[in-house]
Amino acid sequence: MVLATLTKLRILTESHPDCLTKDWALWNNSATVNATPPDTSMTLASLKPGEIATIVAIHTDEALHQRLLAMGFRTGKQIELIRKASFSGPLQVRIGTTDILLRKAEAAKITVQT
Repeated sequence: MVLATLTKLRILTESHPDCLTKDWALWNNSATVNATPPDTSMTLASLKPGEIATIVAIHTDEALHQRLLAMGFRTGKQIELIRKASFSGPLQVRIGTTDILLRKAEAAKITVQT
């Protein structure tokens, strides 16, 4: 299926090389070009206490990434912010039935979607 689609795309681009530019009718659909999906992505550190979100991505170095994976931080998992400590202190989050404390700097590297 994918090979057939790629073959059709290759034949299309060879026969119509201008189709790769936005001047061609294929790319001139204003509804598609101007449509931007609503951006509801934010970091875990920006959530308010009581909010529930879904983990979208984890942008950390390999060591911290592996440690977070071991604690249950996986893409697609729901996470709840329980509370924030004052003066940029740690955040208490809940994944499933597990409560975890994270530094604010670490929480800022986790992208979530509400």
